[in-house]
Amino acid sequence: MSEPRIRVLLAKPGLDGHDRGVKVIARALRDAGMEVIYTGLRQTPEQIVNAALQEDVDIVGLSILSGAHMTIFPRIRNLMQERGMGDVLLFGGGIIPEEDIPKLKEAGVSEIFLPGTSTEDIIRFIRGNVTPRE
Repeated sequence: MSEPRIRVLLAKPGLDGHDRGVKVIARALRDAGMEVIYTGLRQTPEQIVNAALQEDVDIVGLSILSGAHMTIFPRIRNLMQERGMGDVLLFGGGIIPEEDIPKLKEAGVSEIFLPGTSTEDIIRFIRGNVTPRE
């Protein structure tokens, strides 16, 4: 019997229409042996959390380039809490000013990856912080 794989949901919330970066991350995580669900572009926080709940994921990753990170990240974290997903980690990346990162972490975001972060660093973070559920 094989070991359970880490299940990752990746999403592009809001009006951001650029998904090249999140697709690179998705492929890297798949190549690292994780199961990846990508929800596609222009997802609402409710759609993202519903998908994460239905897919029984271990971690949710958001890619935001639109500047709406201070609204969207906390909204998704709150919805996750409301739906009993407090143990599911939330991480993100994109164009996020460094001064916003501490505020996002206070709001429950586990980690933020800025442009130029290596995929190996993201994989290492996930493996170091997520234990796949049986």
